Amino acid sequence: MINLLTETKIRQAKQAEKPYKLFDGGGLFLLVTPQGQKWWRLKYRFAAKEKLLSLGVYPGIGLKQARERRDDARKQIGSGIDPSTERHAVKASQTAVQRSAQDSVEAVAREWFEKFSPNWVPEHAVTVIHRLEADVLPWLGKKPITEITAVQLLEVLRRIEARGAISTAHRIKQICGQVFRYAIATGRVSRDPSADLRGALPPERERHFGALTKPADVAALIRAIDGYQGSFVVRCALKFTALTFARPGEIRKAEWSEIDFDNAFWRIPAERMKAGREHLVPLARQTIAILRELYPLTGAAKYLFPGRTPARPMSENAIGAALRYLGYERGQMTAHGFRRMASTLLNESGKWSPDAIERQLAHAESDEVRAAYNAAQHLQERVRMMRWWADCLDRFRAGGSVIPFRDPVSA
Repeated sequence: MINLLTETKIRQAKQAEKPYKLFDGGGLFLLVTPQGQKWWRLKYRFAAKEKLLSLGVYPGIGLKQARERRDDARKQIGSGIDPSTERHAVKASQTAVQRSAQDSVEAVAREWFEKFSPNWVPEHAVTVIHRLEADVLPWLGKKPITEITAVQLLEVLRRIEARGAISTAHRIKQICGQVFRYAIATGRVSRDPSADLRGALPPERERHFGALTKPADVAALIRAIDGYQGSFVVRCALKFTALTFARPGEIRKAEWSEIDFDNAFWRIPAERMKAGREHLVPLARQTIAILRELYPLTGAAKYLFPGRTPARPMSENAIGAALRYLGYERGQMTAHGFRRMASTLLNESGKWSPDAIERQLAHAESDEVRAAYNAAQHLQERVRMMRWWADCLDRFRAGGSVIPFRDPVSA
């Protein structure tokens, strides 16, 4: 085989009006375009047909490397392999590998998380990604999501179940279901294998937060709170919790900027709500009075109930510790128990619609349209309800009737 080209000849080749070829040997040539580009090509015959194979672009591919690629292609031809067909097969395989990596369980799960987590409460987002990274991705993460079966998913859940974390197994099954439904929506898979696992896990043990729900017990609790001898801030937080029955995390992170004294509302932003929607808490006159008493002490800080340093909120254990100080065990009353306490007594009063009570508790509404309707439709009823609830606690405090449900509702 005679090689005709040299590096000097290639460098000196100038562009012309029309493309032209500089031939080397063994079918190798350099195509010089009118734009000055220089492309390596190999002309060969296979199965009685003339074909062309691209070998790269000069100077990225030099003369020596181009000849090596020509020789490799010639060896394939001599072995009965068409180098063009072989190249397409290699590219298709590489593309399939790349697509598999893009559609792995981990890739899809992280894509789903990045898309939806900005609308979640930060604590919830941290919990979700931790559960995926600790209990799912180490076993399924690298597998193509199209290949995951119900049996494989159940194996992951069984590991969680084996350590006694039944509730966590159920939560992770729900998370995986959301990831698979996202994969369906984005065209990666056709069905959700988690749907086949209904009944495959033991039922969750019903969990109740300790709560006082009998009027006589609630009356004793309110009087005990009035007699609390600990921190003034914690005592105000206990009273505020009883009056608003918001979630403990929402209360301890409440900020003064969220309090509207003029209109008597606490406006909790969406990013701090479990359902990811802004929540309004009507403030009764008793609640406003507590805040006005508290303001001179913590009003210069960010939080209503700061911790030991003004820049940080009260400890998540502060309310629970105060209840223990008052003599209530965890099985009797908890910080979260104020919610069940209020829900039980409000429902038993028969004065308020279940929708208004549920909305005030900020329970998630699956139907977004219904949620928006309920938020607007029941606000005035919730304002009256929160006034009534505050008056009800006052009656408990005074030692009056502990069955105040027949009293007229104040406007």
